[in-house]
Amino acid sequence: MHSQDILVVDDEIGIRELLSEILQDEGYSVAVAENAEAARRLRNQAQPRLVLLDIWMPDTDGVTLLKEWARNGQLTMPVVMMSGHATIDTAVEATRIGALDFLEKPIGLAKLLATVKRAVNLVQEAPRPVVTLSKLGESEHIRELTRMLQAAQTQSAPVLLIGPPGVGFEFCGRYMTPDGKPFVAPFSNEEFALASQELLNKASGGTLFLRDLAYLDTRAQAGLKSVLGKLEKMKVRLVSASSRPLDQLSGDLDPELFRQLSQWIVPVPGLREHKEDIPRIAESILADTVTQHKLGPRRFSHGALQLLAQQDWPGNLDELTNVVKSLALSCRDGEIDINPVSRILSQFSPGVDGVATQIAAPAPALSAVDMNLPLREARDQFEKYYLERQIELSGGNMSRVAERIGLERTHLYRKLKQLGVTMPKKNKVIEED
Repeated sequence: MHSQDILVVDDEIGIRELLSEILQDEGYSVAVAENAEAARRLRNQAQPRLVLLDIWMPDTDGVTLLKEWARNGQLTMPVVMMSGHATIDTAVEATRIGALDFLEKPIGLAKLLATVKRAVNLVQEAPRPVVTLSKLGESEHIRELTRMLQAAQTQSAPVLLIGPPGVGFEFCGRYMTPDGKPFVAPFSNEEFALASQELLNKASGGTLFLRDLAYLDTRAQAGLKSVLGKLEKMKVRLVSASSRPLDQLSGDLDPELFRQLSQWIVPVPGLREHKEDIPRIAESILADTVTQHKLGPRRFSHGALQLLAQQDWPGNLDELTNVVKSLALSCRDGEIDINPVSRILSQFSPGVDGVATQIAAPAPALSAVDMNLPLREARDQFEKYYLERQIELSGGNMSRVAERIGLERTHLYRKLKQLGVTMPKKNKVIEED
């Protein structure tokens, strides 16, 4: 299927074939699915621009499938519902969930073509999606976080996000960025030391995001201080993050810089504070991974979701994301039950009968770092161990390493070269001067 195709989902073969013939005669490419399982697979593999979805189907009804796509962030295309027996209440519910329109069977030819044409044109004119914090959950903790970020948006002062590692600081920074404006988030703090003005120019009118203040060395701090007075003129909002508590952070930063950056403090909750969100977050990550890698349909069983929700997740969203992605890529199509989830969790912290009772940070990472070293040298030592471990876990697949740790591949190779990490021979590249 190409990007302009239409997916017709109906359990009646006569209706599928008739709609397919009519739409192909009008110049559309069409794929057909006889049930929800086939619809999931084709939606993930082909990314159709429009779905015509029957409500009454034997395995999963159309409204339930629509809800599933909406919940998992997969409702990225117009969906037109079809039925010969639906009530007004059903049509209203489908529209509320996100359906574009409703076609009553038998479907008139003029009505069908007009609806399809309008839906396809909407795809061309669709506005950019509104950035929300739904990836972090929908509990009261996340609603409170949303309220605090909205309040901070009304001010021009720098915003400091505080929370444990991996809680999704970047989602918060992007949420605060006006629609269509730049979001600049350098991976290396060296850029603040060497090109702070250039970063400010790139972020003009938008957001300059600092991933973790605790790792700013004295040169980077000096570069950052040099642009603080220019933020308002360039209409740049500075959003910083720190995985260290304020009392520790204040000892790492220049006192004046700390005062400037901590004018508006927003705490970001860890997953253990809102465990009720974990099943929904895991389903969303799984759906995104299936779409990104064009996998067959995969979904968690209720037991698997409950097991994920029981973990403490010290690495928070980042750690949960890595586990779910690994499950998505290693499991077969269909339901991911409790067994593969137990196996992968047991690699972190085995509990009773091999099931992880909680996920703990691997102890060797700390023993690999000489605690007597200066901060910068200790950080380099940890990063070297961390990258070597990621290469090992990914079987030497550098594309997978870059995806797991959130680095662009070119930057990853430079970091490996800088730290003296030996790459698998088959993955070595020749960098351009």
